[in-house]
Amino acid sequence: MAEQTVAPIRHLVIVLGDQLDHDATALQGFDPGLDVVWMAEVAEESTHVWSSKQRIAIFLSSMRHFAAEVRERGLPLRYTRLEDAGNTGSLAGELQRAVDALKPQQLVLTAPGDWRVLQALRQVATQASLPLDLRDDTHFFSAVREFAAYARGRKQLRLEYWYRELRQKHGILMEGKQPVGGQWNFDADNRESFGKQGPQDVPPPFRVSPDAITQEVIERVTQRFADHPGSLDSFAWPVTRDAALRALNAFITQRLPLFGQFEDAMWSGEVWLWHSQLSAALNLKLLNPREVVAAAEAAYRSGNAPLAAVEGFIRQILGWREYVRGIYWTQMPGYAERNALHAQAPLPAWYWTGETHMACLREAITQTLAHGYAHHIQRLMVTGLYALLLGVQPQAVHRWYLSVYVDAVEWVELPNTLGMSQFGDGGLLGSKPYVATGKYIQRMSNHCQGCRYDPALSTGPRACPFTTLYWDFLMRHETLLRQIPRMAMQLKNLDRLAPDARAAIAAQTQAHRSAMG
Repeated sequence: MAEQTVAPIRHLVIVLGDQLDHDATALQGFDPGLDVVWMAEVAEESTHVWSSKQRIAIFLSSMRHFAAEVRERGLPLRYTRLEDAGNTGSLAGELQRAVDALKPQQLVLTAPGDWRVLQALRQVATQASLPLDLRDDTHFFSAVREFAAYARGRKQLRLEYWYRELRQKHGILMEGKQPVGGQWNFDADNRESFGKQGPQDVPPPFRVSPDAITQEVIERVTQRFADHPGSLDSFAWPVTRDAALRALNAFITQRLPLFGQFEDAMWSGEVWLWHSQLSAALNLKLLNPREVVAAAEAAYRSGNAPLAAVEGFIRQILGWREYVRGIYWTQMPGYAERNALHAQAPLPAWYWTGETHMACLREAITQTLAHGYAHHIQRLMVTGLYALLLGVQPQAVHRWYLSVYVDAVEWVELPNTLGMSQFGDGGLLGSKPYVATGKYIQRMSNHCQGCRYDPALSTGPRACPFTTLYWDFLMRHETLLRQIPRMAMQLKNLDRLAPDARAAIAAQTQAHRSAMG
């Protein structure tokens, strides 16, 4: 049940499910004699998209653990559980109930990660004629206003240059004014495949056995959201800061040294490989990106990890994470509706089950449903690539990614999906559509071994749908793609296709679409 607090209340301090940091700006200046922390579990946050059980559970368990810590610190707390009587089911409804009961003089909120949530909470404040003190989220190296100032007047936005500015500003992997190693980017030294032998001596993943709080959440989610996708049988994510710090240490010591070399590689049955599994903890604010970047840089400085791996990892956090947040908050709300390629196909139903003959997609999707996790190449160049080539409406793809992954908060998920993966923004975020035939997946994994489809074939009964759809994509969007310099080589290959080959590919594409329907 929600704790009862006696008015008068100065500040009702809102803590959302992705703001689980005792040093959050909303909590600065907190006076236990005058202020109250407000948290609420509401069904809407699990149902506005059809959230997977893993995603629901990590948010609820992390929130309940954080609430327990708030109580231990002796701070007044009004906390509504999902099952509490009178729960309205929405953040706006629950905040309004708290305002009516406590009659605070002001609402205090660290900037949320979701445009929809911010608008809903602002509306409550407006309707109640309450001032809303909206504070910066300091879990980033840059403020949105800094990115907006950087972007203003530029004809083109690119990650690399924003990343370099942040490296210089914060002195990360720098030697004076020059980057360590004499170059900014070590991609050329990373991204190898495993070869025929497959991954060797993969370290065990960092997993946390569910405690009593998590077990209770698992039971609640299993009952309340029984029809939602995925399974909780393997749930073992860090849901406290202590566990997240241990996960960070395990990554730095056990997996960072080989992270860069194999960051793009895939292998059947190998879920975790050398990836950090820290994005959920970062996005819940159980970890601060500064401490994660500092730990990685320290591993390089002490000789415990090579520069290429460390730079590649830091670029994901200091570079990409900051970049997509800037894109999101400077482009919303219109960004969410962009569809530059006019894609309108529905998302295949088997994205919710993994029941497809395409081995790479089956592997990525079943893994996703089992663990709420897939690494970036599985997302970009398997599930995302297929949807892009097929012409799925980017908003449908966005809803799927937001639904199924434990690290999915809209500020990071939407630009990654709509912009990077689906090219729905027409090149605002990235410089080209990331398209490839099935040969890319064959090169970076063992998924094609034993698959009924051959990535070398674009037509015929054994044609790989990725390869067929790749050529069809280039043909459908040829006029647009010729305006993109980085697509020149791929279009030269398209130019070599004879008219009868093009016709055969078009027919194969239509047959594939019909078989799916």
